[in-house]
Amino acid sequence: MNFFQNGRNIVLVDGCRIPFLRANTDYKNLTSYDLGRLAIKAILDKTQVDPAMIDSVHMGTVISNLETSNIARESALGAGIPDTVPAFTVTQACISANRAITTGSDLIATSQADIVIAGGTESMSDIPIKFRKKFRQRLIESQKYRGFTDYLKFFKGLRFSDLLPEIPAIAEFSTQKTMGQDCDILASRLGVTRKEQDEYALRSHLLAANAAEARLFDNEIEPVMLPPVFEVLNKDNGIRGDSTLEKLETLRPSFVKVNGTLTAGNSSFLTDGAAAVLLMSEEKAKALGYTAKAFIRAYAYSAQDPQLELLLGPAYSISKILDITGMAISNFDVFEFHEAFAAQILANLKMLNSDRFAKEKLLKSDKIGNIPMDKFNTMGGSLSIGHPFGATGARLVATAANRLIREDGTFALIASCAAGGLGNAMVLERYQ
Repeated sequence: MNFFQNGRNIVLVDGCRIPFLRANTDYKNLTSYDLGRLAIKAILDKTQVDPAMIDSVHMGTVISNLETSNIARESALGAGIPDTVPAFTVTQACISANRAITTGSDLIATSQADIVIAGGTESMSDIPIKFRKKFRQRLIESQKYRGFTDYLKFFKGLRFSDLLPEIPAIAEFSTQKTMGQDCDILASRLGVTRKEQDEYALRSHLLAANAAEARLFDNEIEPVMLPPVFEVLNKDNGIRGDSTLEKLETLRPSFVKVNGTLTAGNSSFLTDGAAAVLLMSEEKAKALGYTAKAFIRAYAYSAQDPQLELLLGPAYSISKILDITGMAISNFDVFEFHEAFAAQILANLKMLNSDRFAKEKLLKSDKIGNIPMDKFNTMGGSLSIGHPFGATGARLVATAANRLIREDGTFALIASCAAGGLGNAMVLERYQ
């Protein structure tokens, strides 16, 4: 089963990530460049691939810094990739790493590359803060000043408020609503209750805590040493294994203050981190002596109304990928979905199992079906592990491949929502 047109098989050799940490903790003095460099170096060290053999490097990111606008290139160089290897950065909100990976797959499928490193990086501790537009314009004009009298007129016409910095908000440009506000509205419209959200969030944290205790993350997380004391970091720090439903129930709404159901406890938290995967053509992997973990078999992207369906991307993308592959939910042994919010996950699961949604939105006679929860995000997800915007897609791919091997499965379905009303789905097949 190969859905890339020229028949070349794309394999995932391996994937890894540095620990995902809550923003403003141990990575607070690092930049997205630093995190990306560490992740690329980690995949190089883990696989021992020759950096000179890499054909291309792709990294996703969402909040870009001007000094490292092509963060893939800078991170690649910093990790020891030769300067003759092209590298580019992609941004597609929370599916940026997904896009980096599928673009790499396309290059391999069309024989434009044999070996690609793809992934993503994000630092929520180092977001760019800018001056307001009027003050920025005045600063640009000041470059033409020639004498002291020119500088005397710099502040003429400026108000104190013009001097205040602008801190970016995580809001949709087209709707001016935050993703949390949109998700709260979606939850209300689809009848996803606060209790259901808290129960799902608790599930995510407890499953992640169990996975960490069982050392199931050991083959995904590569430890890093941070200067100046070179402390070794080898685990995520956002997992709340001691969480209880009673604790979650005490939290106040975070986005819609009156009658809102989304809280800090059932929403993903701001996270710093990076992840990378190594992709190859099957022929190249065999020639180099690698045993791959999985085939990248198919992918699909979707887009819908950001006003009403901002976070329903997985439901639409899954519908498309099932059409592409001719598969059904029952064909999959592993499900790994991005958890932006508990309400978002529950809404998508509900729509996938809805006859009305299938007929009115997907234009299908039958619903997609019910996803068995004993196969779904069994090691937790973004709610508990963390969600560095540009990197999560690479974590999902690595986790899904490892689960296929550990659980003796054949096919994995990956799905993610993203700002802008976007979505992505991917199909992996265990490498036999």
